[in-house]
Amino acid sequence: MNKTKIVSLIIVLIGISVLISACGSQPSERSYQLAPLSEMHPYVQSSPELVQESYQFAHANPDMLKHIPCYCGCGGMGHTSNYACYVNETNGELLFDSHALGCSICVDITQDVMMMMDKGKELSYIQEFVDKKYSAFGPSNIP
Repeated sequence: MNKTKIVSLIIVLIGISVLISACGSQPSERSYQLAPLSEMHPYVQSSPELVQESYQFAHANPDMLKHIPCYCGCGGMGHTSNYACYVNETNGELLFDSHALGCSICVDITQDVMMMMDKGKELSYIQEFVDKKYSAFGPSNIP
């Protein structure tokens, strides 16, 4: 190959590598905040990524999840929203609740809320969606 072709090939390869690295390193844009994983209980830190993310979301977005019901049957445990599956508020103190570590319904509901928030859906739409999708699993835990 001549020198011009080699230089052109190198430029093309550099361009391709820049495009590939840019695609893999851009964080996804979210319409909500997540609490830092370092602030989560050690059990959360060692749990699967979806569970970690759900706990982080719950801690950073209590005003949203306090309005979202859970349908896993946790109302009998005193849970009054999907938020309560992650956080136990006792005497004004926020404590880790381990329930959602092993409950896929709690985590699935939270993940659906996150997805719909990213799509710009309003609270009433999200509540209706959760009610329709999850009410077959049991009664709502919101009194």
